[in-house]
Amino acid sequence: MKLALFDCDGTLVDSAALIHEVMARTFVHFGHDRPDISQTKAIIGLTLDIAIARMQGKPHVDDEAVAMTAHYKAIYADVRAEAGVDVPLFDGIGELIRTLAEKDEVLIGAVTGKSRRGLVHILETHGFARDFIVSRTADDCPSKPHPAMVTECCGETGMNPADTIVIGDAIYDMQMAKAAGATAIGVSWGYASVDELVAAGADTIAYHPADILKHFS
Repeated sequence: MKLALFDCDGTLVDSAALIHEVMARTFVHFGHDRPDISQTKAIIGLTLDIAIARMQGKPHVDDEAVAMTAHYKAIYADVRAEAGVDVPLFDGIGELIRTLAEKDEVLIGAVTGKSRRGLVHILETHGFARDFIVSRTADDCPSKPHPAMVTECCGETGMNPADTIVIGDAIYDMQMAKAAGATAIGVSWGYASVDELVAAGADTIAYHPADILKHFS
């Protein structure tokens, strides 16, 4: 039996355009310059308040970062509807999840810096809600790369970290997996480079979702 824990943004779905648009409007609302999308991509995966503080070069979350986080959350749904920005699955992800869900020896979960509401929306939109039996979000645990998201999913499912595989596109995913004692698979189609993922501890790199299946055969 193995536990597959997927990151969401940049791994399951291509959400960078939407995240960046909400982030940019938040920065402008608070009197800051509109950030470049490369700045936004670099923090995807972190809990939102830490991500915003890091984009500003702050060593910790301050009152402004807290206020900006609240504003981001307040406008997210309206920006998604008004901007018409889609959040599609990456090619091959649908087939991967369906194949894994058919395997009795595989449990599927999510570990994400998104809010619980955001994760539920993604899973329901793409028809995955019944396939993901365990999850931890920014509402539940400390930000990646803290290992709590992984260890708590393991505890809930009765799985050992040694039998757990974390699949993600960010260096924080790789660092979290290794800190928890799990295997780390970096995906090449997300927002960090392959070199960055390897340097962060990736045990292997998947260049297509189908590459992940061999780890669950």
